[in-house]
Amino acid sequence: MNAPSVSFRRASAAGVKGLIADCLAAAGAPRPDAEAVAGLMTEADLTGADAHGVFRLPQYVRRLRAGGFNRTPSIAVERTAPATARVDGDNGIGHLVVKRAAETAIEIARETGVAWVGVRGSNHAGSAGLYAEMAAAHGMIGIYSAVASANHMAVWGGNELLLGTNPLAIAVPTGTGPMVLDMATTVVSYGTIKKHVLQGLPMPEGWLIDRDTGEPITDPAKAGRGILLPIGGYKGSGLSLMLGVLAGILNGAAFGRDCVDFNADDTSVTDTGQLVIAVDVARFVGLDRFTAEVDRHMAALRGSARMAGVDAIRLPGDRRRECRAERAASGIPLPAALVAQLDTVATELGVKTLGER
Repeated sequence: MNAPSVSFRRASAAGVKGLIADCLAAAGAPRPDAEAVAGLMTEADLTGADAHGVFRLPQYVRRLRAGGFNRTPSIAVERTAPATARVDGDNGIGHLVVKRAAETAIEIARETGVAWVGVRGSNHAGSAGLYAEMAAAHGMIGIYSAVASANHMAVWGGNELLLGTNPLAIAVPTGTGPMVLDMATTVVSYGTIKKHVLQGLPMPEGWLIDRDTGEPITDPAKAGRGILLPIGGYKGSGLSLMLGVLAGILNGAAFGRDCVDFNADDTSVTDTGQLVIAVDVARFVGLDRFTAEVDRHMAALRGSARMAGVDAIRLPGDRRRECRAERAASGIPLPAALVAQLDTVATELGVKTLGER
């Protein structure tokens, strides 16, 4: 059976950002906060992280209106040692909290050469690569991880949802823009599953298995019965666990059974934990020398012999960079089902729809 076709429409980045900001402000967020979140969400869309941009707007609006987010958080930074700090997000929208954490890490790393900033009291913050990339823009290596805002994976060999897609992002400055690795510890993010559910698209085998039978799930209507599979088998499960310890338990944030499924619960405090690490390259080697060496090795990797049928070797950040350039020029592609959702949210809030921008 052929997969159903999906129609898309293009929307300008300015239009998407304006819609997000207007909707968040209408739902109760202070205008400056709404603008900041909108900028980060739109950047996720521009760089190809479609499950973490405007796709999330209806959910964020629901949580704002239901009281699940603190509309006016007092985000507090506690400097715990020369190279460490902890940020308490006061249940604010995650983008605001992690942005503050990344800024704090960069500031500390300028002083000490390296910084580790832990986060608690946060929420879902969208695309992981955004926050690692902030450090790279300042000539630093950036590392970001988080406890996912819902558990969709079991520990290896189990069938109870106790681990998340806990992402890892690493950004390295190069001469042509940052090289960014942004990955979930599951084969795909749960946001990708949600996209397939919204559009009614079948899923490939190897993404989800039935938690009772272990059989593959490809029908998006049955996704709720599934367990996301980890990357690399038990290795991905172990990586998710360790990142959860570092981003969650170390910060006094939620982990395991304590995690709240923010996809199903719009009112409970999630107490999401995250971490940002910044490393000042110049403390080890001159930045120009470092980027030149990275560029040299990247060129060698791209120019290396290829397997049969491979037209080009791609490195972390290549698709991200190409996608941003193409979408900045041609607009962000949005499936019709998502546009319909966004139009409903905009109408309910009394703001202009995408088509009116």
